Amino acid sequence: MKSIQARALAIAILILAASSNAWSQSGQTASAASGAPAMSASAAAPVSSRQANRALRRQVYAAIGKHKEISAGNISVIAKGGAVTLNGTVTDVSQINQVAEIAKGVPGVTSVTNKLTVEKPFGGM
Repeated sequence: MKSIQARALAIAILILAASSNAWSQSGQTASAASGAPAMSASAAAPVSSRQANRALRRQVYAAIGKHKEISAGNISVIAKGGAVTLNGTVTDVSQINQVAEIAKGVPGVTSVTNKLTVEKPFGGM
């Protein structure tokens, strides 16, 4: 019985050693393998661009929110590198272009893709 447990333990250790060795080789760079910090400027860039996208998104929401005649509750804003995409619904046809113009006026917005539609009333066509 002890020999079976010993074999099982030995096999488990071999599997663990093989899998950890394969895992460490697949994505390591030379600096990470030598023990140097793996953080580089390219690794920090996605975080800062994500933060910039979130900040731009908040600025667009704030600009739309200043216009009380627009119900921004059904509008979603996606910002990526200055390009803004507007999705959702508005209550009036004139608000579609108005919201796009508001978004274009926000500093940092380079382009606007407007996918807004007019909200249909319940039971309406």
